[in-house]
Amino acid sequence: MTTISLLKLAHQHIQHTLRSGDVAIDATVGNGHDTVFLAEQVSPQGRVYGFDIQQVAIMATTEKLQHNQLVDCVTLIQASHADMAVHIPSQHHGNIKACMFNLGYLPKGDKAIITQTSSTLLALTAACSLLAPQGLITILAYSGHAGGDEETDRVEQWAEQLDKQFSVNRFLSAIPSPSAPRLLVIQRR
Repeated sequence: MTTISLLKLAHQHIQHTLRSGDVAIDATVGNGHDTVFLAEQVSPQGRVYGFDIQQVAIMATTEKLQHNQLVDCVTLIQASHADMAVHIPSQHHGNIKACMFNLGYLPKGDKAIITQTSSTLLALTAACSLLAPQGLITILAYSGHAGGDEETDRVEQWAEQLDKQFSVNRFLSAIPSPSAPRLLVIQRR
């Protein structure tokens, strides 16, 4: 049996939706891998807005974007993803084709700084309001760290209560463990 990482699965879903010239959001830039992926999909005319509260994440992402010559199509914002609607220009509201969330903590960073359930739920609600028809939200949730179980459970509850204008697909890790990561793919109809 062939297995695929949940991150690669999220990327595959987004690749089927995102095109050059589109607008996307990386709600949790971390070390910049998803930001670079999104920028590669939308460049050269598109735009990616990336959010993170940590300066170290913004700096690492800027470095990756420079290395990949993708700086011109990305706007990085050191702010909570909960405030994304305030920072995304109004002409893009309702036109976001993809929004990626990679919850938890910054790999190789301070593990005490994690995404918070309250701000994540606000960010997810904002992302839904910003999404274009047929746009996607991917949420990679990790429950294997302090606070991760609660956040993952609440995010899944939030997704289950979305109205019929959204479809929700849930993917489990190949690792049979309650603390294994989970992927939610939400699409606006």
